[in-house]
Amino acid sequence: MTVASAPAAAGGGRTLPAEHPGPWLRRYHDSPARAEATLVCLPHAGGSASFYFPWSQALSTRYEVIAVQYPGRQDRHREACAASIAELAEAAAAEVAAAVPADRPLVLFGHSMGAVVGFETARALERLAAAGPGTVRAPDLFLASGRRAPALSRDDGIHRLPDRALLDELKKLGGTDLRMLDDPELFQLVVPTIRADFAAVETYRPAPDARVGCPVVALIGDSDPRVSAEQGAAWRDHTAGDFALRVFPGGHFYLAEQQRDVLATVTAHIDALAAG
Repeated sequence: MTVASAPAAAGGGRTLPAEHPGPWLRRYHDSPARAEATLVCLPHAGGSASFYFPWSQALSTRYEVIAVQYPGRQDRHREACAASIAELAEAAAAEVAAAVPADRPLVLFGHSMGAVVGFETARALERLAAAGPGTVRAPDLFLASGRRAPALSRDDGIHRLPDRALLDELKKLGGTDLRMLDDPELFQLVVPTIRADFAAVETYRPAPDARVGCPVVALIGDSDPRVSAEQGAAWRDHTAGDFALRVFPGGHFYLAEQQRDVLATVTAHIDALAAG
């Protein structure tokens, strides 16, 4: 079920309306007329834009917060899932380029599969910005969460697992409503999307020496079974800018467990960007 846009808080000079600018992007809350930055959030495999509704609620007093909605879920459930990370990234970049003002800082945040989608989206936006200077904003900062560096991408075979084994894997990772996983009918409805997402990310291989020009911050949980500190630190090889690694208590979905601290870290990095 699609999460409806929440009503904006009254007052505060908020004039940019919450809206759905096309199928790919979700604005759940109004943003200030002079937003300090635009934050674009990309969800994990099997995830949807509404995962970031609490982020929008917490941060929209300062930033324009936009969540990307991939095809094949929620209100886009009738659409075919993307076959590759490249397909997702090219479409997301085109939508962001068209919808986001070029006169304010642009920050991308992606979790798990969203981290590689975000990385390739950032690269696509850099290409668009180079082709149309002044009309498209290249990202000023990229935050990669819960994912090993692109050069370490590999096929773990999760998308080929039988249903029961796939279900067990999802339970290990957390972050998915257990009521949905334990309901056979609901699980059968969502499993094709989950498989397609895992197939896209497990078959992803970056171009040799792929990197972005903006600073990169890698964020991980200290007990994440899918990414180690060393694998997270390897993101430094994928930026021509500054790099930082932030480690939080928790597993693969540490960002839900540690939401307040994660949002404080995201805000601090955006503020440092603006100050610089």
